[in-house]
Amino acid sequence: MWGLLFLNVLTFYPTTWTGLPLAVPIPSKVGKVITQGALLGALLAALMLNRRRLIRPNVFLCLVSLLVLDALVAAMEAEHLLGTSYRTARLAMFVAVLWLLSPWWTRRDLLLVRCHLALTSTVLGSVLLGLLVAPRTAMAEGRLAGALWPIPPTGVAHFAAITIGLMVVFWLSNRASGHVTLLVVAVAGTMLLLTHTRTALVGMMAGILVAGLSLFIVKARARKLLVAAGIVVSIVALTLSSILTAWLTRGEDTQQLTSLTGRTTVWASILGAPRNEFQIIFGSGMSNLSFNGLPIDSNWLAAYNDLGLVGVILCALMLLFPLAAAYFQPRGVKRALALFLVTYCLVSSFTETGLSDPSLYLLELSLAASLLVPYGGDNSLATQSAAEAPAVLESVADRSLPADRLDRRPE
Repeated sequence: MWGLLFLNVLTFYPTTWTGLPLAVPIPSKVGKVITQGALLGALLAALMLNRRRLIRPNVFLCLVSLLVLDALVAAMEAEHLLGTSYRTARLAMFVAVLWLLSPWWTRRDLLLVRCHLALTSTVLGSVLLGLLVAPRTAMAEGRLAGALWPIPPTGVAHFAAITIGLMVVFWLSNRASGHVTLLVVAVAGTMLLLTHTRTALVGMMAGILVAGLSLFIVKARARKLLVAAGIVVSIVALTLSSILTAWLTRGEDTQQLTSLTGRTTVWASILGAPRNEFQIIFGSGMSNLSFNGLPIDSNWLAAYNDLGLVGVILCALMLLFPLAAAYFQPRGVKRALALFLVTYCLVSSFTETGLSDPSLYLLELSLAASLLVPYGGDNSLATQSAAEAPAVLESVADRSLPADRLDRRPE
């Protein structure tokens, strides 16, 4: 189910981000059926697996559900009713699958995180394969992108940054070997640098810093890594400043840098557009995250344009709640992983969109929220019906488990 949700939020275009044909041509209709049909498959799979419709109440999914309600209200004043209705229904289905997945949020084996890491690694593997098969297509305009599946450089950088961050946190928590972590960081880090994407790099570094600080007291590896990282950053800043500056500027002039590659122009147009009171509060309905044909590239402006001030407030609460919940969690791998993901989403939200619609960012923020659900909230036995309870107790007795260990799970 997580893989189908992941597939649904992957972007698809019949060509690469530069307009070149894909190394393996995929018809537009086929690609859209694969990505859009994945959400329906995820919902059907969730309904079949969770036949009793059990859910785990939590604040985060309640906030996301309020986002759906806001989208429904905003759709009443939408200019393009058909497209808005489809996007609203997609968001509702996406949230419904997350609700049906909530009973598995307290697994100690970090199943969802491992699934997500496997999926991001698979995508990076396809990008590497495309680089080998069609290097000119993959490195068009000097930035690494997907040649087999239309993944733009910013998307490749996102996958690389998340993969590096999760692996580093696993290593800091003694959940991954040093050799495997070093290999993953070397390969994914090279891919991240080849994309020339600044947002992903800054978000990854900020996320690892926050996660490392959360483990600073309990893990010696975290203390050593932060000290070593500070020394390396200082040396690089002093000796390779010219190379670093050239990589960050990507050949852009001063005007492009100050306007964030044209983003501020679109943002000014959104803020200056005439709106009535309803549109200011509830928005104009869910769009394709563009304004006058140009991408918005800011979650906060996109949320304001589509869902109004209510949407902006809900997005802020969706980010603040995991941060507040992490404060009350014990130091450990789950808290560190959650802090990395939330910090990355927070940094990326200023120049990327995604928290107000079904996207990789919303999926990863939901993953962070799932890591902060306490183990004690498991109610698997409490939800058994009266008819099933004797069978459960009998099976427990057959395994000769003491009654006081009934609700315990092994590490």
